[in-house]
Amino acid sequence: MSNNSTDEISEESPKLQSNSSQSNIRVSPGIMQEPQRLTQSSKVENATAGSSERSVSTDLPANNNYLKISDELSTLRSLLFGIEPTQLNKLYERLENPQIQAEDISRLLPEAVILRSKQDNILGEAIVSTVEAAIQTSVKQDEDILSEAFFPIIGPATRKAISAAMEQMVQSLNQTLEHSLSPQSLQWRLEARKTGKSFAEIVLLRTLLYQVEQVFLIHKKTGLLLQHTVANQATIQDPDLVSAMLTAIQDFVKDSFSVQKDEGLHSLQFGELTIWIEEGPQAVLATIIRGKPPQELRLSFRDAIEKIHLKLSQEINAFTGETEAFEASKPHLENCLAQGYKSPPKKNYTYAWTFLGTIAIACGIWGFLTLREQFRWHSYIQKLESQPGIVVINAKHRQGKFLVSGMRDPLAVDPTTLIHQASLNPKTVISQWQPYLSLDPQLITIRSQELLQPPKTVTLKVDSNGILNATGFAPRQWILETRKLWRFIPGVAQFNDKKLQEIELSQLELYQQQIEREILFFSEGTTELIPGEADKLTHLAKKINQLLNIAKYLGKDVRLQITGHSSPNGTEQRNILLSQARASKVLSYFASQRINTSKFKAVGVGSTLPLQPELTQALNRTVSFKVFITDTSS
Repeated sequence: MSNNSTDEISEESPKLQSNSSQSNIRVSPGIMQEPQRLTQSSKVENATAGSSERSVSTDLPANNNYLKISDELSTLRSLLFGIEPTQLNKLYERLENPQIQAEDISRLLPEAVILRSKQDNILGEAIVSTVEAAIQTSVKQDEDILSEAFFPIIGPATRKAISAAMEQMVQSLNQTLEHSLSPQSLQWRLEARKTGKSFAEIVLLRTLLYQVEQVFLIHKKTGLLLQHTVANQATIQDPDLVSAMLTAIQDFVKDSFSVQKDEGLHSLQFGELTIWIEEGPQAVLATIIRGKPPQELRLSFRDAIEKIHLKLSQEINAFTGETEAFEASKPHLENCLAQGYKSPPKKNYTYAWTFLGTIAIACGIWGFLTLREQFRWHSYIQKLESQPGIVVINAKHRQGKFLVSGMRDPLAVDPTTLIHQASLNPKTVISQWQPYLSLDPQLITIRSQELLQPPKTVTLKVDSNGILNATGFAPRQWILETRKLWRFIPGVAQFNDKKLQEIELSQLELYQQQIEREILFFSEGTTELIPGEADKLTHLAKKINQLLNIAKYLGKDVRLQITGHSSPNGTEQRNILLSQARASKVLSYFASQRINTSKFKAVGVGSTLPLQPELTQALNRTVSFKVFITDTSS
């Protein structure tokens, strides 16, 4: 079977070639637009290739025929399409590879955007949402990028806007202040009412020095008008006609007079109208000014024409009659619409200002004195209200007099002293006080002191609970009387004398300490006092007598122990007898001085209980004293 099929193909190949050549002649122009034929030819080729493979497996000569047939098919395909197989494969690869398509579009995209932007604004409107989304994404990712990009622009723009607003505000304020109170302003207000215009318009009309009414931007080569700006309330003519006339005048001057090519017409004067012209390399700025402008105004015009050339140089060079591109120059032209006002003449108001100044000083002094008097009065009232025992009910100022009324405790401070402290004139203060009894702790303390008359060693103080506290030292008699009298003091609820000591008791303790400190010294082996000790014995007797008197007054019982001592020299029995004799001698002396010695006791201890064992033996040949005080009941 394979041989037969091979023979059939080989026999039909001439026919295919003839048919393919005929078909190539007929349809070669549109063959690239018929992919179905290309698919069918591919199927024929694949079928032929399949049959050839089957023939290869049976016979090698058949394989040679297959290769021959394939070459013929390739030749037939190239004749049909007019494209080499390798070029066709490259074409398919280019169509199917998106990376190659993107590279082609990236090369054509900038030119396509420029061409489309010149035709209309549809491209800009289409990419608005994309640009907005991109900006939002950029801000979310890193807000510092846009802030750093806009920093050089926002700062100058903000300062310029603030400066312009402040300048306009200050100018308006200055005009209002300058012309609001002058006599001329009254005439202008009458004129405004007659003409129906506002006062600001009349002020502007009468104080205007100059005003830039119109600004023209003219193409230098053609003389055509590129842009035009007009001030408010300015009368205008056809701007194109004005531009043409200015160009014609310049050309006339250049043609009629011997001037250099670089020179031009800079100004024209028509009555109160002035035309200033500033030339640039490609455009001319012409301004129509009413009034007398200062020469410094030209600097702003030059700055405007320079900025316009910097921004619109390409548009001016490519100008063909369309003026839409020069809308961007309007802000610079509007900046040229300046105005100047004259300041009011300075007048000499020396006398008026002197008079007004005198009145102002007098009013200031009067106001100062009045305020000072009011402050002093309020200070006086505050001091009164802060004093214990004074209640202010009414305080007023009437007809240059200060009236105050209320209640006052007799023990409270005198209000007259407070008047002097507040630096008020006592003659201007009229006081009316009703007496009353205050329960303020300070006044209760004063009232207690006046009633009880405590000694200087006693301190009385009433606390917020009405308890009268007494501290210090007082005689027993005063303490007993105070315990009875405190109940008659208004505002005192309780008397506390726990910290109050009797003077007699303290004196009793003092005499006890003084007697126990006394020591009498005797000679060696005798009952005789050493020289000088007799005086000590006399003073000691007086103290014991006073001690007994105070103890009797206080109801105390006093016992005195007289102890005799001796040195360790000699036998113990002899020392005890000697010490006993010394104590007895002192006791008999007290008895001779009319002292009740019934409760005195003389004791001899010999050398067993020395006063100061570490000292010399002579210091132990003494007599010492010990006082015992107890209550009579015990």
